[in-house]
Amino acid sequence: MPTDLPDPLSAHLLPPGVRSCFVPGINGLRLHLLEAGHDVPGRPVVLLLHGFPELAYSWRHQLPALAAAGFHAIAPDLRGYGRSTGWAPGADAPVAPYRWFSLVRDMLALVLALGHRRVHAVVGHDFGSPLAAWCALLRPDVFPKVVLMSAPFGGPPGLPFDTLNHPPRPVPDVHAALAALPRPRLHYQWYYSRPTTAAEMDHPPQGLHAFLRAYYHHKSADWPGNQPQPLPGWTAEALAMLPTYYVMDAAETMPSTVAPHLPTADQIAACHWLPDDALAVYVAEYARTGFQGGLNWYRNSTDPAGQAELQLMAGRAITVPALYIAGAADWGIHQRPGAFAAMQAGACADLRGCHLLPGAGHWVQQEQAEAVNRLLLGFLQAA
Repeated sequence: MPTDLPDPLSAHLLPPGVRSCFVPGINGLRLHLLEAGHDVPGRPVVLLLHGFPELAYSWRHQLPALAAAGFHAIAPDLRGYGRSTGWAPGADAPVAPYRWFSLVRDMLALVLALGHRRVHAVVGHDFGSPLAAWCALLRPDVFPKVVLMSAPFGGPPGLPFDTLNHPPRPVPDVHAALAALPRPRLHYQWYYSRPTTAAEMDHPPQGLHAFLRAYYHHKSADWPGNQPQPLPGWTAEALAMLPTYYVMDAAETMPSTVAPHLPTADQIAACHWLPDDALAVYVAEYARTGFQGGLNWYRNSTDPAGQAELQLMAGRAITVPALYIAGAADWGIHQRPGAFAAMQAGACADLRGCHLLPGAGHWVQQEQAEAVNRLLLGFLQAA
């Protein structure tokens, strides 16, 4: 990560009415924000949380729409990303700042620093979805509505029950089983947790532009292989049904995994949701910062200590009004077997809607921006 403080994102890269600015002193960070509707004091705040490998810029279609509807829309570059600074670089950096409780504290500190006691709603996509969920679960007084996109929230990790009378059975090592398949496989979150991964992604053989173009294409509705279905369980055989961007061939890197799926020139020209000038924003930011900041979120996700901390909330549900939105072609709905069903069965106790949008894969708020905006505004404006 560079040591100098970056400037705001150039206005010509942003939609009219959206500004780039910084808020210092946020849990050790200087957070970079994109915001709209900031020019009218007292507007209700909607906090937008991006995922990986994304940025605050990923909400460029939602920020103006929310402002036009009377909201103050705020999208930060989260810890480890973009123009936000203050996080420690390196794959050996302490993982504690990337624990979910710490990340919620980042968002709470931001809300308070901006002079608010609460927001109207928190909205998260991809890795921003569990962050939004934990915000709503831990501090419903500050985050009284939540929208989850792509990644469903199946509830906090549980603790064993009645083990005195019914000792738990040993849990098979699914990662050893993946490695032992006739076609050896590796779960992408464990790949992303390796100390060597950032170097492989920061300097991909095909170049950063081609790597990110292939990555975003491969997980979108533009790739015809994205036809998701529920998985029968957390087993090697079931997980091997996922596309290789989720469960990789064990000997591959992520750049080599997505390289065969680089879209053609005609496909790129037809990609309305990610034209080359928009892709160039991502390329420029990741060329400057590298990927390790975002990969540190995965180091936490695969760390048993991080999961153990969350067991403090075992059995708790999100009780505030919730909405779920995903692309119908998004395997992320099912990549954690059972989470989608658990969310609907009670992990979100007041789930107001569950929408799977045709014509969208994983990048739903970019691929089908108008449909997402309609659903967001309907939920946000409802009593």
